[in-house]
Amino acid sequence: MSTLELRNVSKAVSGESHISNVTLRLERGSLNVLLGPTLSGKTSLMRLMAGLDQPSSGTVHFDGVDVTGVPVRRRNVAMVYQQFVNYPALTVFENIASPLRVAGRSQGEIDKAVREAATLLKLEPYLDRTPLNLSGGQQQRTAIARALVKGAGLVLLDEPLANLDYKLREELRAELPKVFARSGAIFVYATTEPSEALLLGGNTATLREGRVTQFGPTVEVYRHPVDIETARTFADPPLNTAMAKKIGKKVVLSTGEAIAVPGHLGAAPDGTCTIGFHPHHLSVAGKAAKRDCLGAKVLVTEITGSESFVHLQHGDDRWILLAEGVRVYEPESEVRIQLDTRHLMAFDGAGRSLVPGKAA
Repeated sequence: MSTLELRNVSKAVSGESHISNVTLRLERGSLNVLLGPTLSGKTSLMRLMAGLDQPSSGTVHFDGVDVTGVPVRRRNVAMVYQQFVNYPALTVFENIASPLRVAGRSQGEIDKAVREAATLLKLEPYLDRTPLNLSGGQQQRTAIARALVKGAGLVLLDEPLANLDYKLREELRAELPKVFARSGAIFVYATTEPSEALLLGGNTATLREGRVTQFGPTVEVYRHPVDIETARTFADPPLNTAMAKKIGKKVVLSTGEAIAVPGHLGAAPDGTCTIGFHPHHLSVAGKAAKRDCLGAKVLVTEITGSESFVHLQHGDDRWILLAEGVRVYEPESEVRIQLDTRHLMAFDGAGRSLVPGKAA
């Protein structure tokens, strides 16, 4: 099977490291998400994959051939950016057809390829329009269709939905996995949003300061982070953390409160650790709740309508509790909260998971 391989690739600019010792293997027909905050190295890594930049060290291989020094114009690569890059004077049909005309394809081949891509991306009614007469989502779909008809073995999408409004983003997020599945190319999709990575599925590489901290099936990386950096990268709202001490069958927090050690942490060694958990694994405890309950003070509540983000002070730690619907809690009020320990993560002093592959 054809692959794209990065072998110990690093990139430094003016002595500053942008990419550090990245090794990845991407299979043909796969969707691969690069997930990380702004300036984590996503675009720099894509440019190295495409051949727009050359690595300072390491090599890039496509289909087993070392293409490290091969310029982008001699590679079979397509790229879609945040901004809509379309030819304003050309119709949607001609925008999509442009790489095929450059390649010297026959008119019959062009017609067939353009109409297949337009059908896939729901652009058939707009083929005679120019980009200025399209919505933002239609313009971005046009750019994606042009990348698809090129028949590139590698398609790179650099935060392609970032500049669209919420409704358009949701529509395209739902459509894109189907498009990717039918293409057969290697897709690489960069995003800052953990929810987008989870929706797209496939594989995810988490990036932090130019390093890939983990790579694997998206749901596995989310559920089983190998270290606290990966867990934080894959958390929005931010990951809740606290210093704690595992003592036998209990995890004792800095406040002196204790919670039961969940089964997946049973084999972890006793001692000081950092626990982590997502905001939706906290809830306001009911009156009858007795197990794994903690005390906290409400700082502020943000209500979106469908969800409420309750900011809490627990000892020296600030946590976020994510609840469904509209929840109103007065600032400075005391609440009892309950932690779903089935999803508890624990990390050692170096930030490594105490039981990699076991956290739920």
